[in-house]
Amino acid sequence: MRTVLWMLGAIASFCLMAIAARELDGQIDKFELLAIRSMVGFVLLVIIMNVIKRPTLMFSQRTKTHFWRNLFHFIGQFSWLVGIGLLPLAEVFAIEFTVPLWVLIIAAIFLGEVITRRKFASVTLGLIGVVVIVKPGIQILDVGGLVMIIASLCFAITFILSKSLLTTEHPLTLVFYMTLIQLPLGALMAGADWTMPEPWMWPWVMAVALTGLSAHYCMFRAMQLADVSVVITLDFLRLPIIATIGMLLYGEPVEVSVIFGGVIMLLANLVNHWRIKEAA
Repeated sequence: MRTVLWMLGAIASFCLMAIAARELDGQIDKFELLAIRSMVGFVLLVIIMNVIKRPTLMFSQRTKTHFWRNLFHFIGQFSWLVGIGLLPLAEVFAIEFTVPLWVLIIAAIFLGEVITRRKFASVTLGLIGVVVIVKPGIQILDVGGLVMIIASLCFAITFILSKSLLTTEHPLTLVFYMTLIQLPLGALMAGADWTMPEPWMWPWVMAVALTGLSAHYCMFRAMQLADVSVVITLDFLRLPIIATIGMLLYGEPVEVSVIFGGVIMLLANLVNHWRIKEAA
Protein backbone atom coordinates (compact mmCIF):
# COMPACT_ATOMS: atom_id res chain seq x y z
CA MET A 1 0.00 0.00 0.00
CA ARG A 2 2.85 2.39 0.81
CA THR A 3 4.29 1.78 -2.66
CA VAL A 4 0.96 2.73 -4.24
CA LEU A 5 0.80 5.94 -2.20
CA TRP A 6 4.39 6.91 -3.09
CA MET A 7 3.69 6.22 -6.77
CA LEU A 8 0.48 8.26 -6.69
CA GLY A 9 2.56 11.11 -5.29
CA ALA A 10 5.11 10.68 -8.08
CA ILE A 11 2.42 10.53 -10.78
CA ALA A 12 0.65 13.65 -9.46
CA SER A 13 4.00 15.46 -9.28
CA PHE A 14 5.06 14.53 -12.83
CA CYS A 15 1.67 15.57 -14.26
CA LEU A 16 1.66 18.93 -12.45
CA MET A 17 5.27 19.54 -13.51
CA ALA A 18 4.28 18.88 -17.15
CA ILE A 19 1.39 21.37 -16.91
CA ALA A 20 3.60 24.03 -15.30
CA ALA A 21 6.31 23.49 -17.92
CA ARG A 22 3.75 23.82 -20.72
CA GLU A 23 2.43 27.09 -19.22
CA LEU A 24 5.97 28.50 -19.06
CA ASP A 25 7.05 27.29 -22.51
CA GLY A 26 8.36 30.23 -24.54
CA GLN A 27 8.00 32.57 -21.54
CA ILE A 28 11.22 31.87 -19.64
CA ASP A 29 14.67 30.58 -20.59
CA LYS A 30 14.74 26.85 -19.88
CA PHE A 31 18.23 26.92 -18.32
CA GLU A 32 17.11 29.76 -16.06
CA LEU A 33 14.06 27.71 -15.06
CA LEU A 34 16.28 24.74 -14.21
CA ALA A 35 18.59 26.98 -12.16
CA ILE A 36 15.71 28.53 -10.20
CA ARG A 37 14.24 25.07 -9.63
CA SER A 38 17.53 23.86 -8.19
CA MET A 39 17.96 26.98 -6.06
CA VAL A 40 14.52 26.60 -4.48
CA GLY A 41 15.10 22.89 -3.94
CA PHE A 42 18.54 23.42 -2.39
CA VAL A 43 17.28 25.93 0.17
CA LEU A 44 14.24 23.82 1.02
CA LEU A 45 16.28 20.63 1.47
CA VAL A 46 18.84 22.32 3.71
CA ILE A 47 15.96 23.51 5.93
CA ILE A 48 14.31 20.07 5.94
CA MET A 49 17.51 18.20 6.80
CA ASN A 50 18.20 20.53 9.72
CA VAL A 51 14.61 20.36 10.97
CA ILE A 52 14.69 16.56 11.04
CA LYS A 53 18.15 16.77 12.63
CA ARG A 54 19.90 14.83 9.87
CA PRO A 55 22.37 17.34 8.35
CA THR A 56 24.79 14.49 7.60
CA LEU A 57 22.51 13.57 4.67
CA MET A 58 24.09 16.54 2.87
CA PHE A 59 27.39 14.64 2.63
CA SER A 60 28.35 11.68 0.48
CA GLN A 61 31.43 9.60 -0.27
CA ARG A 62 30.21 9.02 -3.84
CA THR A 63 30.34 12.55 -5.24
CA LYS A 64 31.72 11.42 -8.60
CA THR A 65 28.72 9.14 -9.19
CA HIS A 66 26.38 11.95 -8.11
CA PHE A 67 28.07 14.29 -10.59
CA TRP A 68 27.66 11.96 -13.58
CA ARG A 69 24.10 11.11 -12.59
CA ASN A 70 23.15 14.76 -12.47
CA LEU A 71 24.99 15.76 -15.63
CA PHE A 72 22.94 13.28 -17.64
CA HIS A 73 19.80 14.13 -15.69
CA PHE A 74 20.33 17.83 -16.42
CA ILE A 75 20.60 17.15 -20.16
CA GLY A 76 17.55 14.91 -19.96
CA GLN A 77 15.53 17.53 -18.06
CA PHE A 78 16.41 20.24 -20.57
CA SER A 79 15.43 17.96 -23.46
CA TRP A 80 12.21 17.05 -21.65
CA LEU A 81 11.30 20.73 -21.26
CA VAL A 82 11.95 21.27 -24.97
CA GLY A 83 9.81 18.24 -25.81
CA ILE A 84 6.95 19.53 -23.64
CA GLY A 85 6.73 22.59 -25.90
CA LEU A 86 6.88 20.62 -29.16
CA LEU A 87 4.72 17.54 -28.59
CA PRO A 88 1.34 16.64 -27.09
CA LEU A 89 1.75 15.81 -23.40
CA ALA A 90 0.66 12.18 -23.90
CA GLU A 91 3.32 11.64 -26.58
CA VAL A 92 6.01 13.11 -24.31
CA PHE A 93 5.12 10.67 -21.53
CA ALA A 94 4.72 7.74 -23.94
CA ILE A 95 8.22 8.17 -25.40
CA GLU A 96 9.56 8.57 -21.86
CA PHE A 97 8.38 5.00 -21.15
CA THR A 98 11.23 3.76 -23.36
CA VAL A 99 13.64 4.47 -20.48
CA PRO A 100 13.67 0.86 -19.11
CA LEU A 101 14.40 -0.44 -22.62
CA TRP A 102 17.37 1.89 -23.05
CA VAL A 103 18.55 0.72 -19.61
CA LEU A 104 18.73 -2.83 -20.97
CA ILE A 105 20.65 -1.78 -24.08
CA ILE A 106 23.07 0.50 -22.20
CA ALA A 107 23.72 -2.19 -19.57
CA ALA A 108 24.50 -4.71 -22.31
CA ILE A 109 26.88 -2.41 -24.20
CA PHE A 110 28.72 -0.71 -21.35
CA LEU A 111 28.28 -3.05 -18.37
CA GLY A 112 28.63 -6.32 -20.26
CA GLU A 113 25.23 -7.67 -19.17
CA VAL A 114 23.98 -10.59 -21.25
CA ILE A 115 20.98 -10.01 -23.53
CA THR A 116 18.84 -13.09 -22.92
CA ARG A 117 16.01 -14.14 -25.20
CA ARG A 118 13.55 -12.63 -22.75
CA LYS A 119 15.42 -9.32 -22.72
CA PHE A 120 15.67 -9.37 -26.52
CA ALA A 121 11.91 -9.90 -26.74
CA SER A 122 11.42 -7.01 -24.30
CA VAL A 123 13.56 -4.62 -26.36
CA THR A 124 11.88 -5.73 -29.60
CA LEU A 125 8.40 -5.15 -28.17
CA GLY A 126 9.49 -1.78 -26.82
CA LEU A 127 10.85 -0.64 -30.17
CA ILE A 128 7.58 -1.72 -31.81
CA GLY A 129 5.80 0.50 -29.28
CA VAL A 130 8.02 3.43 -30.25
CA VAL A 131 7.32 2.81 -33.93
CA VAL A 132 3.57 2.83 -33.25
CA ILE A 133 3.84 6.17 -31.44
CA VAL A 134 6.24 8.12 -33.69
CA LYS A 135 4.90 6.67 -36.98
CA PRO A 136 8.00 6.12 -39.16
CA GLY A 137 7.89 8.02 -42.42
CA ILE A 138 5.64 10.66 -40.91
CA GLN A 139 7.18 11.86 -37.64
CA ILE A 140 10.45 9.95 -37.29
CA LEU A 141 12.40 13.07 -38.27
CA ASP A 142 10.22 15.29 -36.09
CA VAL A 143 12.42 17.39 -33.81
CA GLY A 144 10.17 16.83 -30.79
CA GLY A 145 10.37 13.05 -31.11
CA LEU A 146 14.14 13.07 -31.47
CA VAL A 147 14.54 15.42 -28.51
CA MET A 148 12.40 13.14 -26.33
CA ILE A 149 14.42 10.08 -27.37
CA ILE A 150 17.58 11.95 -26.28
CA ALA A 151 15.84 12.78 -22.98
CA SER A 152 14.89 9.12 -22.51
CA LEU A 153 18.47 7.96 -23.15
CA CYS A 154 19.76 10.42 -20.54
CA PHE A 155 17.08 9.32 -18.06
CA ALA A 156 18.10 5.69 -18.64
CA ILE A 157 21.69 6.47 -17.64
CA THR A 158 20.33 8.43 -14.68
CA PHE A 159 18.21 5.41 -13.68
CA ILE A 160 21.21 3.07 -13.69
CA LEU A 161 23.27 5.45 -11.55
CA SER A 162 20.31 6.11 -9.21
CA LYS A 163 19.83 2.39 -8.54
CA SER A 164 23.53 2.15 -7.70
CA LEU A 165 23.42 5.16 -5.38
CA LEU A 166 20.29 3.96 -3.56
CA THR A 167 22.22 0.94 -2.30
CA THR A 168 24.20 3.23 0.00
CA GLU A 169 22.50 6.64 -0.03
CA HIS A 170 19.28 8.02 1.48
CA PRO A 171 16.72 9.31 -1.08
CA LEU A 172 17.05 12.81 0.40
CA THR A 173 20.79 12.71 -0.32
CA LEU A 174 20.13 11.95 -3.99
CA VAL A 175 17.64 14.80 -4.28
CA PHE A 176 19.97 17.17 -2.39
CA TYR A 177 22.90 16.46 -4.70
CA MET A 178 20.55 16.88 -7.66
CA THR A 179 19.94 20.49 -6.61
CA LEU A 180 23.55 21.11 -5.52
CA ILE A 181 25.07 20.00 -8.84
CA GLN A 182 22.38 21.20 -11.23
CA LEU A 183 22.19 24.72 -9.76
CA PRO A 184 25.60 25.85 -11.12
CA LEU A 185 24.99 23.94 -14.36
CA GLY A 186 21.72 25.80 -14.94
CA ALA A 187 23.20 29.16 -13.93
CA LEU A 188 26.24 28.66 -16.19
CA MET A 189 24.13 27.72 -19.23
CA ALA A 190 21.66 30.56 -18.60
CA GLY A 191 24.53 33.06 -18.80
CA ALA A 192 24.67 36.58 -17.45
CA ASP A 193 21.59 37.84 -19.30
CA TRP A 194 19.01 36.79 -16.72
CA THR A 195 15.44 38.00 -16.91
CA MET A 196 13.51 37.56 -13.69
CA PRO A 197 10.15 35.81 -14.15
CA GLU A 198 7.11 38.07 -14.24
CA PRO A 199 4.76 37.89 -11.22
CA TRP A 200 2.24 35.64 -12.98
CA MET A 201 4.97 33.12 -13.78
CA TRP A 202 6.08 32.50 -10.20
CA PRO A 203 3.31 30.06 -9.21
CA TRP A 204 4.24 27.93 -12.24
CA VAL A 205 7.98 28.29 -11.57
CA MET A 206 7.44 27.19 -7.96
CA ALA A 207 5.29 24.30 -9.18
CA VAL A 208 8.17 23.09 -11.39
CA ALA A 209 10.62 23.47 -8.48
CA LEU A 210 8.51 21.71 -5.84
CA THR A 211 7.16 18.92 -8.04
CA GLY A 212 10.69 18.26 -9.26
CA LEU A 213 11.64 17.45 -5.67
CA SER A 214 8.49 15.53 -4.76
CA ALA A 215 8.44 13.46 -7.97
CA HIS A 216 11.98 12.19 -7.51
CA TYR A 217 11.67 11.60 -3.78
CA CYS A 218 8.40 9.66 -4.19
CA MET A 219 9.88 7.60 -7.02
CA PHE A 220 13.02 6.80 -5.01
CA ARG A 221 10.92 5.67 -2.04
CA ALA A 222 8.75 3.46 -4.26
CA MET A 223 11.88 1.92 -5.82
CA GLN A 224 13.13 1.04 -2.33
CA LEU A 225 9.85 -0.58 -1.26
CA ALA A 226 8.77 -2.63 -4.26
CA ASP A 227 9.92 -4.67 -7.23
CA VAL A 228 10.71 -2.64 -10.33
CA SER A 229 7.85 -4.31 -12.23
CA VAL A 230 5.35 -2.95 -9.70
CA VAL A 231 6.78 0.57 -9.99
CA ILE A 232 6.69 0.42 -13.80
CA THR A 233 3.09 -0.84 -13.84
CA LEU A 234 1.87 1.91 -11.51
CA ASP A 235 3.90 4.55 -13.34
CA PHE A 236 2.07 3.64 -16.56
CA LEU A 237 -1.03 5.35 -15.11
CA ARG A 238 0.68 8.62 -16.02
CA LEU A 239 -0.11 8.06 -19.70
CA PRO A 240 -3.94 7.97 -19.62
CA ILE A 241 -3.99 10.67 -16.93
CA ILE A 242 -1.78 13.09 -18.88
CA ALA A 243 -3.65 12.27 -22.10
CA THR A 244 -6.90 13.31 -20.39
CA ILE A 245 -5.27 16.47 -19.00
CA GLY A 246 -3.91 17.39 -22.44
CA MET A 247 -7.36 16.93 -23.96
CA LEU A 248 -9.20 18.95 -21.29
CA LEU A 249 -6.71 21.81 -20.83
CA TYR A 250 -5.11 22.15 -24.25
CA GLY A 251 -7.53 20.50 -26.65
CA GLU A 252 -4.97 17.85 -27.61
CA PRO A 253 -6.51 14.84 -29.40
CA VAL A 254 -6.13 11.51 -27.62
CA GLU A 255 -4.49 9.42 -30.32
CA VAL A 256 -5.16 5.70 -30.19
CA SER A 257 -1.63 5.09 -31.50
CA VAL A 258 -0.08 6.77 -28.44
CA ILE A 259 -2.13 4.75 -25.96
CA PHE A 260 -1.65 1.52 -27.95
CA GLY A 261 2.09 2.10 -28.29
CA GLY A 262 2.29 2.86 -24.58
CA VAL A 263 0.53 -0.41 -23.74
CA ILE A 264 3.03 -2.32 -25.92
CA MET A 265 5.93 -0.66 -24.09
CA LEU A 266 4.34 -1.49 -20.73
CA LEU A 267 4.15 -5.15 -21.77
CA ALA A 268 7.77 -4.98 -22.98
CA ASN A 269 8.95 -3.68 -19.63
CA LEU A 270 6.95 -6.27 -17.70
CA VAL A 271 8.28 -9.10 -19.88
CA ASN A 272 11.81 -8.15 -18.85
CA HIS A 273 11.09 -7.80 -15.14
CA TRP A 274 9.01 -10.95 -14.95
CA ARG A 275 12.16 -12.72 -16.05
CA ILE A 276 14.17 -11.05 -13.30
CA LYS A 277 11.60 -12.10 -10.71
CA GLU A 278 11.64 -15.73 -11.92
CA ALA A 279 15.44 -15.85 -11.69
CA ALA A 280 15.48 -14.47 -8.16
